[in-house]
Amino acid sequence: MLNRDTEVEVLLTPSEVASLFRVDPKTVTRWAKAGKLTPIRTLGGHRRYRKSEVQSLLGKQEGEKGN
Repeated sequence: MLNRDTEVEVLLTPSEVASLFRVDPKTVTRWAKAGKLTPIRTLGGHRRYRKSEVQSLLGKQEGEKGN
């Protein structure tokens, strides 16, 4: 039985992730292969990325730029 109060995880496409980081979508795929991001596969075999994980990585990257 599912709990309806549980927040649904928002998933982003490689293109959406790429636009957030201002990189090419192929770079996002390379990051996934390198273990920087965890891809989730759809039933059709497409990659999706958790928005929370992407935002965390984006925050780390912004922190590194500030130093």
